[in-house]
Amino acid sequence: MNPPVVPADLGLWPVRAEAVALAMHLQDCLGGELYRPWLHAEGGLSQRQQFALAYRRHRQWIMIGATGIAVRFLDGLPQDKHRDPALVVLDEAGRFAIPLLAGHEGGANSLAYRVAQITGAQPVVTTATEAVKPLVLGIGCRKLASAEQIGRAVAQALEQCPGAALSQVREVATIDIKAGEPGLLAFCATHGLPLRVIARQQIAQRAWVGKPSDWVRQNVGVEGVCEPAALIASPRGRLLLGKSALEGVTVAIVDDGDGWRSFMENP
Repeated sequence: MNPPVVPADLGLWPVRAEAVALAMHLQDCLGGELYRPWLHAEGGLSQRQQFALAYRRHRQWIMIGATGIAVRFLDGLPQDKHRDPALVVLDEAGRFAIPLLAGHEGGANSLAYRVAQITGAQPVVTTATEAVKPLVLGIGCRKLASAEQIGRAVAQALEQCPGAALSQVREVATIDIKAGEPGLLAFCATHGLPLRVIARQQIAQRAWVGKPSDWVRQNVGVEGVCEPAALIASPRGRLLLGKSALEGVTVAIVDDGDGWRSFMENP
């Protein structure tokens, strides 16, 4: 689920001036207050000291810089996971969005997915609740497919996999041109599932598709959506269920429950 971020509740902290353009892009999409700490160095306060003073002004933070810097800035500030502001670290190249603090309680996990949707970054979620959910759903749908249609298609797909359940699903993956589909967003929100958005170019380059679709090729420009989206979102996973279709909605299921063990067995 990707709830809207209230602008007054979000702070954006680029560690270097070189990251301002990325920070401004995030601000355009999410709102929030953008800090430029290097402009205030003449006051005698280090960036770490400035951040400590600003830390509790916002409910959520996006810090653009190295994770190590964020850890040092946070030293001594967190007090309680139910009250600490959430913090997502994004590298300057926009490759990885890491919820470092208050993943569940503060919404850092959801914020990381929002940042990933905007920048094309990979969300790096490490909380235990997500770690024990082995399934990723790849979903493609016709325009304006309803949440109910998507729900029925997902239920049909899960029924084809003995032992699989919606409670085991970690995230939903789809192509970027479907990121704003109201029915898909409503389905994810109803079930508390984050939506992982995969760029069309990435899907075109890594089109692992068992059943290519002429319609999708003609209208979207790729051979399929649900299978490659799920496999890109979970590169170590295995395709538990190839494309399953119902009412204009396609669903694929990837299972990465074996995790690093299968990777070690098949280097």
